[in-house]
Amino acid sequence: MTATEERTGASTFADDRAHVFHSWSAQGLLDPAVVVGAEGSRFWDEQGNTYLDFSSQLVNVNIGHQHPKLVAAIKEQADRLCTIAPIHANDARSEAARLIAELAPGDLDMVFFTNGGAEATENAIRMARHHTARHKVLTTYRSYHGSTGGAITMTGDPRRWGSEPGLPGIVKFWGPYTYRSAFHSADDAEECTRALAHLADVIMVEGAHTIAAVVLETVVGTNGILVPPDGYLQGVRDLCDRHGIVMIVDEVMAGFGRCGEWFAVDRWDVTPDLICFAKGVNSGYVPLGGVVISRRIADTFADKPYPGGLTYSGHPLACASAVASIGIFKEEGIIEHARHLGHDIVGPALAEMADRHPSIGEVRGLGVFWALELVRDRETREPLVPYNAAGADNAPMIELAGACKQRGLWPFTHFNRLHVVPPLTISDDDMRTGLAIIDEALDVADQHAAG
Repeated sequence: MTATEERTGASTFADDRAHVFHSWSAQGLLDPAVVVGAEGSRFWDEQGNTYLDFSSQLVNVNIGHQHPKLVAAIKEQADRLCTIAPIHANDARSEAARLIAELAPGDLDMVFFTNGGAEATENAIRMARHHTARHKVLTTYRSYHGSTGGAITMTGDPRRWGSEPGLPGIVKFWGPYTYRSAFHSADDAEECTRALAHLADVIMVEGAHTIAAVVLETVVGTNGILVPPDGYLQGVRDLCDRHGIVMIVDEVMAGFGRCGEWFAVDRWDVTPDLICFAKGVNSGYVPLGGVVISRRIADTFADKPYPGGLTYSGHPLACASAVASIGIFKEEGIIEHARHLGHDIVGPALAEMADRHPSIGEVRGLGVFWALELVRDRETREPLVPYNAAGADNAPMIELAGACKQRGLWPFTHFNRLHVVPPLTISDDDMRTGLAIIDEALDVADQHAAG
C-alpha cells in the first residue's frame, strides 16, 4: 500500500468518525472497517484484508459485488437520463415494472416503486387501509419491516422499542417457530395448526371488520430465518379471504432468489394481495424497493387518487439496474444455482456441523438463506446468549464473529444465531470454503456449550 493510500484510508476513517452518524449504533463505540473495493463474493479494506462476504452486506447483494453487466447498465442509463419525476413515463421504469409483474404470482400486475423496503411496507399498509376502509394491521413479534414511522411499529423485534409509542392500529401475534414454539407444539404439523388457530383467535378478539391487513415476512429474515411449515401461508390466505383482509407478504429479504424462487411464496403456491420487495431486486446497486399490487387493490385507485408518493419513485438509474439484474438472473441461471447451493451444499454441510458441534441447537433454511441457532444446552435449548443481549452478555457471539473475521469471512449474526447468507452467485468452491471457516469458528461457541 502506498503512502497516499494509507493517508486516504486514515482520512476516510477520521472523517467517518467525525461526521457520519451510523444507524443502530452507539456512535462513540464504533470502529468501522474502511472498505475500498469488492468483487463477486468478496470485499476488502484499506489494510489489505479480504473477506468472503457471508452477509451479502445486509442480505441484499444477491447478484454479488460489482457485476460488470449491472454496472454497465447503470452507466448506460446515466448517459441517457439520470432522473425524471414520477409523473412522467420512462422506459426504464416501465420495463422494470413489467418484468417484476411478470415474475409475480396471480394477478399481481402493477408496481409502486419506492426507495427501499421500509417505504414499501409503509405504502402497502396504506393501500390496504384505503382498500378496506379499516385501520388495524396485524404483524408478528418475530419480524422486521423497516425503521420509518409505520414500518418500525409493524416490526416485532426490540428495535421498535426506542420508537414507541408508534403508529396506532398495529396488533402483534405469534407466527410459527417450532423450535421455540409459543404453542408447545411437538412438530411442524402441530405448529401449523396451532399457529393458525392462534391467528384466528386474534382476528376474532380484535374484530375482523376492523382489520385491514395481515403482514408477514414469507420467510422471517433477521429474526431467525424461520421457514413456515407447509400449509401455514395457505391457512393465512384462507383466513384473509374469509374476513376480507388484505394479505401482505414482506419479501424484502426473502425475495429475488434468496429462497431459491423469484418470490418465496412461489414455493408454497400462495398468491398474496401485495408483495413488498427491495434488496435483491437490484442487489442495492442503486436504492430501490416497491410494492407489487393485485389488480383488485389497484382498481380501488382507478378513479380516486392514491394518497402517497415519493420524489424518487421509479428512479431511472434504479429501474435500469433492476431490468439488468433480472436479465442477468435469467441468463446466468441464478435462481437454479441458489436452489442447488441450498440443497446440495449448504443444507448437508450444516447438518454435518450440527452433529459435531454441541452449540448448534437447530439448522434451518432454504436456498441461500440459512441460520444456525446456537445454544448453551441442547436439552434445555437455552440460547447461547440471552434475547437481545448486549455488552458482556453477548460476548460469545462477539467472539464467534471475531473468529470468522480472523479467518477471512464476514459473518451475519443476530441474537444467538449465525446466518449463512452469501451472494447467490457464490461458487461451489467458495461456499465450501466459507462453510469450512464457520466449522472452525464454531469451536469458540462450543466452549460455552454443555456436552
